[in-house]
Amino acid sequence: MFKGITRRWVLSTMLVIFLIISLIVTGLVFAIVHLFNSEVERELNSVSTELLSVFEDYKTDNSSAFTSGAREYVENFHHKENIEVMVINSSGRIVLTSTGFSYDESDSMPDFEDAKKNLEHKAFYHGSISSGETITGLSQVITNRTGSVVGAVRYVVSVDHVNQTIVIYSALVIFSGLLCMFLIALSGSYFIRSIVTPVRELSETASKIAHGDFSTKIEKRNDDEIGDLCDAFTDMAKDLEATEQMKNDFISRVSHELRTPLTAIKGWAETMYLSSKRKLDRKTFDKGMSVIINESTRLTGIVEELLDFSRIQTGRMVLLNEKLDILAELDETIYMLRDRAVSENKHLLYDEPEVVYPAVYGDRNRLKQVFINIIDNALKYTPEDGVVAIEVKYNAETDPDYITIIVTDTGCGISAEDLPKVKEKFYKANQKVNGSGIGLAVADEIVQLHKGTLELESGVGVGTTVTIKLPVMKSDNSTNN
Repeated sequence: MFKGITRRWVLSTMLVIFLIISLIVTGLVFAIVHLFNSEVERELNSVSTELLSVFEDYKTDNSSAFTSGAREYVENFHHKENIEVMVINSSGRIVLTSTGFSYDESDSMPDFEDAKKNLEHKAFYHGSISSGETITGLSQVITNRTGSVVGAVRYVVSVDHVNQTIVIYSALVIFSGLLCMFLIALSGSYFIRSIVTPVRELSETASKIAHGDFSTKIEKRNDDEIGDLCDAFTDMAKDLEATEQMKNDFISRVSHELRTPLTAIKGWAETMYLSSKRKLDRKTFDKGMSVIINESTRLTGIVEELLDFSRIQTGRMVLLNEKLDILAELDETIYMLRDRAVSENKHLLYDEPEVVYPAVYGDRNRLKQVFINIIDNALKYTPEDGVVAIEVKYNAETDPDYITIIVTDTGCGISAEDLPKVKEKFYKANQKVNGSGIGLAVADEIVQLHKGTLELESGVGVGTTVTIKLPVMKSDNSTNN
């Protein structure tokens, strides 16, 4: 029970709070005791001041005279009901009391001895007597002009009722302190449970997610930071589930993409091997070699695409930047794909600008890879007699920092639901068309590495437009390879 956050909370917070409350309660109890005792002492002190006027300028050493004067003082004392007055001679013996009863000599009077030593000639005593009663005593020593002690008057008051009051007030303070501790512990326990329980559930959910169970959900109890964390975990689980599904689909697609050229290569290789045992006609040989070469090229492209994707994911893709003519690279790419467009009965339209555009600072092969991927996708999704149009724009006045390449097709298009996701890894909007689904993600990453942008606009049944913007070469680009 007491481990982790709960243990740290108990040790670092509750114990400190309880210690502070205990110190406050202890201080208040001592203050109450001191306050009431001081009040009793103040009252006795006030009463004893009139004694000084009675024995002022006392000259004689005669004990009888002192006793006579003290008797008169005791008889006229106005507080007999609450305070007992004792007359003590110079030897420390009680010779007279206001109650008329004899004083138990076994009861000690340390205040008398302390008063004789005190410069103020008075001293207090707090204790009890043989009867069990708790008292407070004040001894006031009387001296003559020579400083000799001729006797003392002692005031004694019972403080049992005062002690009862002290106990009541102290009990109230202690009860208040315990009540505060209980309420703090109760509220703290509720608060810590509101944190520990969801965190424990989050930990269990994270463990399930780590073992591949992405369907688990966390109940949101409160609309606070913990609740937001629960929502974040639920969203994360959904995203991971979707990513896992896309990854599985991706593996399935890649496996199929790899199997297709491998099957064709193996089939024609076996055909040519078996045919070699007898006379192999030239037509079969040429067709077989053509298939093997084309499928090997396709297989190499898939592997390179996977390797590029891996490099991008791990941050290991390095650009070999140089000054280059982007129109020349685009023109070369279009030339490579024009025969394919003709063979598929599709129209690949491109009019090379007659003006000279600024140079671009980038990786020649990687940018050509982007152009091949975009135009290849456009041809792949465009039906027969469809059109793929390519246009290059540059305006030195409105947008002098970028060259824009626009590739538009009249293909099947992309739905509004799929459009925001087509550049994500593993995502493939159209499952009917061959492809790994990572080519566009790789192209987008390459363009971003060149500090450019790749944007898509599309509509189902209308076609797709891909807009690539690449920064033109600045004077300081050559020094920042």
